Amino acid sequence: MITGRTGVFFMVADPIDQVRTPEIFNEVFPLCGIDAVMVPLHVRPEHLVETVRSVFRSPTTRGMVLSIPHKTAAAQLVDHCSKGAATANAVNAIRRNERGQLEGDLFDGLGFLKSMDRYALTYRGKSTLLIGAGGAASAIATALAEAKVSKIAVFDPDTEKAASLARSIEARYAVQTIVQENNDPAGFEIVINASPLGLKSSDPLPVPPDRLEAGAQVCDILMKNQPTPLLRTAMARGNVVLPGFDMLILQSPLFLDYFGLPQAAELLRQDDSFARDLLFPEELRGMVKRAA
Repeated sequence: MITGRTGVFFMVADPIDQVRTPEIFNEVFPLCGIDAVMVPLHVRPEHLVETVRSVFRSPTTRGMVLSIPHKTAAAQLVDHCSKGAATANAVNAIRRNERGQLEGDLFDGLGFLKSMDRYALTYRGKSTLLIGAGGAASAIATALAEAKVSKIAVFDPDTEKAASLARSIEARYAVQTIVQENNDPAGFEIVINASPLGLKSSDPLPVPPDRLEAGAQVCDILMKNQPTPLLRTAMARGNVVLPGFDMLILQSPLFLDYFGLPQAAELLRQDDSFARDLLFPEELRGMVKRAA
C-alpha cells in the first residue's frame, strides 16, 4: 500500500513506454518489505535539468534511474560522478548524498558484461563493432575496454560524438578504439546495437545482416520489440544472439545497492528468475543459447 511515508524512485526516459525497470523494482520491494515504489516519468530532454532538481528537493525521493536519451545530459547536472561514469560521460543512476548533493553512476556496462557471462559469450580479445555512441553505448564501450577486448569500432551518425567516445576510451584503457565510417559488421567478432534503432517498426536495421561474420555474436540491448528484426535475422543466419533483458536484470542489484537497499540487491543476486519471467516473452525463452 502506498502511504504518505512511501519512498519514491523515478524511472526517467523519452520515450517511456519501453522501460522495464519499474516492473523489477516494484516486484522486489514488497518481497523485501520495503515501503517504496518506482514511478515511470516521461521527461523531454529540454525539461531534464529542472525535473531532476525539482524531484530531488523532496525528501521522499529515494533515487532515479535514467534511460534514453538522458544519460549523457544527466552526467552534466550531478555534483559528483564515479570514475566509470566520468569516462563514459554518462550516468544512469542518481542519488542524493547526506550533504544534499547529487551523485551519479553508470551500470549499463557491467550489466552487459554480466549478461554475456551468463551465456558464456566471450569478449576478451575480441574485435567489437558498437552501433551508437550515447550513454548506454559509452558504458558498454568502457566495460569492454576494461575487459580487454582487442578493438572497438564505434559507428554513430553523429561522428563527433563517436570520436569523443573513442578518444576517451583509448586514452584511459589503451585499447584500440576507432570511429567506424559505416555500419558494415564484416570482420567483427561482436556486433552490438546500442542505438535506438529498432524502437520503431519503420527503423532500418542497425547493420546489414548479410555482412555479419558466421561466428559473430550479435547483441541488441533494446528493451522493446524483442526479438528485434536484427536478432531475428541473425538467428536465421545461425549467429549467437543476445537481447538486452539480462543486461537490465543483472545491473538491477547494482542499482539497489547504490540506493542503499542491500537486502533487495541480495534477493535478486540469489534468484532473479522472477525478473526473467517478467521480462522475457515466451518466444525468447529458448532464444539465447550458451556459446560454450
